[in-house]
Amino acid sequence: MKNLPVLVCFAILLAGCGGNAGYLVKPVSLDQRLTESVVQADPGWFVGKIALIDVDGLIVNKRQGPLFSNWENPVSLFTEKLDVAGRDKSVQAVVLRINSPGGTVQATETMYNRLRRFRKQTGKPVIACITDVGASGGYYLACGSQRIICQPSSITGSIGVMIQTVNFAGTMKMLGIEADAVTSGRLKAMGSPLKDLTEQERRIFQEMVNEFYERFVEVVAEGRSGLDAEKVRKLADGRVFTGRQAVQAGLADRLGGLQDAVAEAKKAANMKKAKVVMYHRPLGYRANVYSAAAVRSPVTQINLINLQMGQLLLLRRPSFLYLWSTGVNNVMTNDQ
Repeated sequence: MKNLPVLVCFAILLAGCGGNAGYLVKPVSLDQRLTESVVQADPGWFVGKIALIDVDGLIVNKRQGPLFSNWENPVSLFTEKLDVAGRDKSVQAVVLRINSPGGTVQATETMYNRLRRFRKQTGKPVIACITDVGASGGYYLACGSQRIICQPSSITGSIGVMIQTVNFAGTMKMLGIEADAVTSGRLKAMGSPLKDLTEQERRIFQEMVNEFYERFVEVVAEGRSGLDAEKVRKLADGRVFTGRQAVQAGLADRLGGLQDAVAEAKKAANMKKAKVVMYHRPLGYRANVYSAAAVRSPVTQINLINLQMGQLLLLRRPSFLYLWSTGVNNVMTNDQ
């Protein structure tokens, strides 16, 4: 009977193979450093590379995704991919494919600075391609590239800042629950979800929001040669633009898709031929240039009302956000 556990496991495996279901067992690499896949190539020998790097979903400096999942930290993964592209001398340009409504101010700023440093240190051109959504923090990051291409139906812009707070004080009062904190100063618990914001606290938060807003305006003005700070402010009331509207306003350079961005990268790097590569963990096979950055939930949520667990954790404390979001209450924005 000592073989009983093995027999039980074998029976369970057989039971799960009914219909078209089955199990695939294969060895995998224990080395989880990024692997390169060629997803598109022009014919010929000794062809240089264009690295296709994705920015997909919320921009936060933490692992995000469903509970018990093994999702990546977007800031860490982005930095790792840029490092690989920077070290590889055969990579002559980068296409940054963006599909993001933005995220936290701090994570966005970190990724933007890393992108700017990559361009300065390597001299390799970076072309941003906004596919579905490249709004707020997603657009902020795109401004770190050499050129911005938008699909006509893409959503971009949303230049602005907000701080998201949650207040449970009213609900707690209804339930007869009272919170009391002993602090070292009257502003130490500022933004706590267990109490209402005072006027002084709101004023302090507003000053911080305004500072981050001015930084956003500065980044756009630096990245868009045809726009100075005053012109940017006229566009920076939080509104979103279609790709076509963004080009007309000077927020993007031209309309186009991913293949147009690849062509722009070739031109910027003086390449007649190129192969496009993507970086991924060893298990992440990439079939072609339109392959996704990672396995994601089939539903993309932009509205903070529709929260997944990773997004919900943003609300544990007040969060300063470069984020395109609708239907959100109790926020302070730069246009107040």
